[in-house]
Amino acid sequence: MIHQEQWQQLVAMIARHAQQDGRTASAIDFLSFGRSSHPSSLAHIASWAGFALMAQGQKALRMGDDVMHYGPGDLLLVTMDMPVQSCVVLATPEKPCLGVGITINEARLLRYLEHFPPQQIGSAAPERSITVHKVAPPLVDAVIRLVALLDQPQDIAALAPLIEQEIFYRLLTGPEGPRILNMALTERPGNKVARAARWLRENFHQPLKVDQLASSVGMSISSLHHHFKAVTAMTPMQYQKQLRLNEARRLMMIEKLDAGTAGYRVGYQSASQFSREYSRFYGQSPARDVRKMAVGPEGLSPPQ
Repeated sequence: MIHQEQWQQLVAMIARHAQQDGRTASAIDFLSFGRSSHPSSLAHIASWAGFALMAQGQKALRMGDDVMHYGPGDLLLVTMDMPVQSCVVLATPEKPCLGVGITINEARLLRYLEHFPPQQIGSAAPERSITVHKVAPPLVDAVIRLVALLDQPQDIAALAPLIEQEIFYRLLTGPEGPRILNMALTERPGNKVARAARWLRENFHQPLKVDQLASSVGMSISSLHHHFKAVTAMTPMQYQKQLRLNEARRLMMIEKLDAGTAGYRVGYQSASQFSREYSRFYGQSPARDVRKMAVGPEGLSPPQ
């Protein structure tokens, strides 16, 4: 059970460091804050590996057909970079939605595991890459001490890495541990899926050859499909399509490319196919969507 004083302290700290709506970075490279003063409709975003604590308000997140709600007392764990949909459910100007986000640095996590190998690895069964759990007080305490370092900038270089290691320890020894290890350890199915997803993110504009992708991560085609969908709620082809459409939307809204050029840039050879899939995914044509939408801070930031 989270102590009420602990939660109120976190609310006050986030409100002080995130005074404007949207995402606020900090002097600690893996720490950020989120603030929203009003509810919002579902928006397509990119989520990064890490976790978020919602100190006040409530948000919802959709991955494939799965919908997750999270609020105070919950830990949103993201073990793999994912295209998802997110919205603010509960927020007012007087009581805004306030959250803190911690990015999991894969290289530093692996170095930690080299020094402190896990005693129990748990099941190798594939699990969703985004899950919601009840957060334990020791993890909240570590996050509070991390945020407090922002008021002592001279201490960040020495103490932030130590608190980051404590956060790794709390995550790995909690109910979230098996999910994180499944993504971090090379021989685990989750890690193979993560490597396949990384290749798709880096090469989404290239034609997808599932047999070659499966071979590159040491899996059969059927095994890749099974584990990939278990982890991401999507097939590799659906994952690639979302990446393409999200990037095309960004190119049109941020770089002001026309629909034909944006579609070609992300890998579509047919303008009509791009327009058809875009309309099916976003609910309206590329031209109409660009006229209606403007990319806000939340559209390009990790879930908070």
